[in-house]
Amino acid sequence: MARIAKNPVEIPAGVKVKVDGSQVLIEGPKGKETLKMCPGLKVELQEKALVLHSEDYKVHPKQSALHGLTRTLLKNIILGVSKGFEKKLEIRGVGYRAAVDKGRLNMTLGFSHPVSMELPQGITIDIEKQVNLTVKGINKCMVGEMAAKIRRVRPPEVYKGTGIRYLNEVVRQKVGKAASTGKAK
Repeated sequence: MARIAKNPVEIPAGVKVKVDGSQVLIEGPKGKETLKMCPGLKVELQEKALVLHSEDYKVHPKQSALHGLTRTLLKNIILGVSKGFEKKLEIRGVGYRAAVDKGRLNMTLGFSHPVSMELPQGITIDIEKQVNLTVKGINKCMVGEMAAKIRRVRPPEVYKGTGIRYLNEVVRQKVGKAASTGKAK
């Protein structure tokens, strides 16, 4: 059995868990999520923790990997409905800015046209000073995917450093053409 899978998932105060056959419904102050269990895995609700059990690993070799994955997914759902997840992005560049309007993220990033993106249900974006974005939600996967989708619109440029980057992301800048030939004055 995987080491991660052996550990029980602790349930914090304010989070309700209901096990219904092969589905686990988790409800907390931020919202509610459902996880469908993989075949061969069973979840048991003990005092203030969830414990996963599975069939024999020798019969199903991939069961060990699914056991650890399911335990991590349950832990992420519990963290999401209790505290939530967030990713911070920053926009660098002259005239680059962003705004949220009626469920859409509108960005001006130096293109000939503004870029507009629909926000998925359950995802919110807070903007400070038009250049600092915070993507928030209860689903860790959706928050990470939305942050990556925003970053892909204008990734950091390696010569000037402009574009969208994660907060505190280090982008190694290259020297320019004039500096590398030795003709710079």
